[in-house]
Amino acid sequence: MSLQQQLHQISVTLTSHHFHIQTLIPYPIQISTPPKKYPFLTTTLSHKPTHSSSSSSTKTQDNGIPIEDVKILVKFKSRHNYIRVLQVSRKADHPFAGSRLLLLDTPGNIHSISFRFKSFTDTYFDVFATLPPIIPPGPVAILGFGAGSAARLCLELYPELVIHGWELDPSVIAVGREYFGLERLEKQYPDRLFVYIGNALKASVRDGFSGIFVDLFSQGSLIPELQDPNTWEMLKKCLRKGGRVMVNVGGSCVEAEDKRRDGKIVMEESLKAMRRVFGENLFVLSLGNRKEDSSIALTGDLPDLEAWKKALPGSLRCYVDMWTQFCG
Repeated sequence: MSLQQQLHQISVTLTSHHFHIQTLIPYPIQISTPPKKYPFLTTTLSHKPTHSSSSSSTKTQDNGIPIEDVKILVKFKSRHNYIRVLQVSRKADHPFAGSRLLLLDTPGNIHSISFRFKSFTDTYFDVFATLPPIIPPGPVAILGFGAGSAARLCLELYPELVIHGWELDPSVIAVGREYFGLERLEKQYPDRLFVYIGNALKASVRDGFSGIFVDLFSQGSLIPELQDPNTWEMLKKCLRKGGRVMVNVGGSCVEAEDKRRDGKIVMEESLKAMRRVFGENLFVLSLGNRKEDSSIALTGDLPDLEAWKKALPGSLRCYVDMWTQFCG
């Protein structure tokens, strides 16, 4: 039986009579026994900031989604992950309405998100898409490719960009091709998108990368290697002159399978390891409704902010002013 047939065979429809989904961590979702009333899905995928005043009627990604508006399209365990694909109804009164979500690991981390009728996600993937204008010409690496959310957006926005993506779990790539349009993306950009199965920390190309995206989580936590300065020394050597690294470093809302790996502490340890290698050329952007909900790190000198904004689509310019130097 093919993988595609196996995926369809074990697909499950989520109903209010069977599951209750709650969120605990960045992009996490957990399934448990439903309460007698008002089952819902809650999410905390860090989202785009807003400068408008809040009101009780304003919906955010922290609000619940009625369980009847969510379906599990596929659910299985691979060698590396507990994989689930969720479809959120277009009728849901929620920012994720109409989206498809890829969850990995027991805590339910959302590793990819896609919408059928729009490119921007209002999540940290949009922040990733601000990097290409401030790096030199050359290929970009995505370490922790998932189903290709970051790649899709960057390929659409920057016609000259070439992306090399690494993903450890072949089942994640298979699900990406089946449910997130990755196969179509590969056919659309055969000379600009290259996907590899293997250890992302061994990624390399001739003459180095102009930029590296790092989005490496395992069991609901940043991988331990990212708390080691030697890892960042190695990645720095993979960059071309003027190249930069942009990293999803998680945050205080991360709940790992290992309770000892507190999300905020792991984030701080990772940033301190980066600072030992990149020195003062390290900046942090915090997202989310709660303090330190989730953070992104950027290496290199802070570029000319006005020039950076002009090189970006209007929807992404709000992120430029959010960077602050990490002083650790």
